[in-house]
Amino acid sequence: MVEIKGRKPARGLSLHIGLNTVSAAAYEGWTGPLAACENDANDLAALARKQGMKPTVLLTNKATRASTLRHLRSAAKSLRRGDLFFLTFSGHGGQVRDVTGDEADKQDETWCLYDSQLIDDELYFELSRFVAGVRVLVLSDSCHSGTVTRARLPETAAGALTARSKMMPLEVGRRVYTQHQRFYDKVQTDIAQSAGKASVADPDAVLSNLSVTSGRVNAIVRKFKAAVILISGCQDNQTSMDGDHNGAFTGQLLQVWNLGAFNGNYAAFHAAIRAALPSTQTPNLYLLGDVGTFVAQRPFTV
Repeated sequence: MVEIKGRKPARGLSLHIGLNTVSAAAYEGWTGPLAACENDANDLAALARKQGMKPTVLLTNKATRASTLRHLRSAAKSLRRGDLFFLTFSGHGGQVRDVTGDEADKQDETWCLYDSQLIDDELYFELSRFVAGVRVLVLSDSCHSGTVTRARLPETAAGALTARSKMMPLEVGRRVYTQHQRFYDKVQTDIAQSAGKASVADPDAVLSNLSVTSGRVNAIVRKFKAAVILISGCQDNQTSMDGDHNGAFTGQLLQVWNLGAFNGNYAAFHAAIRAALPSTQTPNLYLLGDVGTFVAQRPFTV
């Protein structure tokens, strides 16, 4: 447990979101059935609890936009320097058209919550609300790629294609955006006006400047007061895969963690998960803010 001189021991809060389906009413008839996302959320909540955190779990129809934002904002208000916030998402990823000009591919990536999509701009704005000295760890077991249609599904030893992709089909995404364009465009412009383009680091820009070599991390420091580590389930031109009990990314993460037997730092943790997955699904590591001390810690240390 991290302790700051002259104050109480650090606290840990966590939020775990897992959706096996989404609302047909919000996604133009598509429900996006998956099998393992609720298990991912529950298993990571159990890990958080064992590490001394106080977890909250939002499953499927409880994982709404309002509930997610409420819990993110509550954590941002209550946590102080030295505390830890652990956020996980398992479900479909999607896209909406970028209307603020911060994405080179003209698409904003999303998490598919039950009743609407949470745009990456929103997530990063919410993370920017955490005060200086708070550590934020985000694990995203989802797809968020403009080039996902070029990715191959992983194969079994026999060579047969298996598993379910966590990418919302592009035609569904287009239909959803067309029907709800006013809402999604307004979300983006409101965030841009509230934050200012220079105040929140775009995740794609961060990724393009991020290097992790031999366990040494070159972090991109923007105007994030908190220290943020985000490990996502795949590269932006790949897809994260569902499974029978856990998603491929979450399942390998839990194996590497090995009930707490893992003793490396975050860079080593990411590298071990990455090495355990096939070349068709390669987890990414994003760093925001002053993360030098944070990334050198053992994962999930409160």
